[in-house]
Amino acid sequence: MNTEKQTTIIEVNGVKLEVDLRTAKRIDQLAIGSRVKCLVKSGYSGSDFSTYPGVIVGFDPFPSKPTINVAYLDTSYGGGLKFKAFNSETKDFEVIADIDNNALEIDKGDVLRKMDREIDSKALELQKLQEQRAYFLAHFGRYFTELSPELA
Repeated sequence: MNTEKQTTIIEVNGVKLEVDLRTAKRIDQLAIGSRVKCLVKSGYSGSDFSTYPGVIVGFDPFPSKPTINVAYLDTSYGGGLKFKAFNSETKDFEVIADIDNNALEIDKGDVLRKMDREIDSKALELQKLQEQRAYFLAHFGRYFTELSPELA
């Protein structure tokens, strides 16, 4: 048996790793729908990161920059469902396979209730804008005809 140390240095997204080829065992295989953990820069200091649950939604096999498309759930205040294209030049974002499948538990009902509240809020905002438009058309028509008939 060969007991010599057989290593090689690889670079992954700017991080150099020395890998012993005799003991290298696992390469995570990701497919569309695979659960992942996303490490995302948070805050303004530049050194704060948060971990969020996500899933792989697609792959873009560009020749110069193969890209993984990820959907992740930002659980911070004001967060929500976000999408990120991840490739060799992506900064402030990392992805790993979620091998323990429960480290980042989220409650489906809570997420859906939050989205429903946001939908209701936007629907109310839309209704208000439609009412303002109708009011403008009903009451400001005279303003424009008095100013110049061709603007009415």
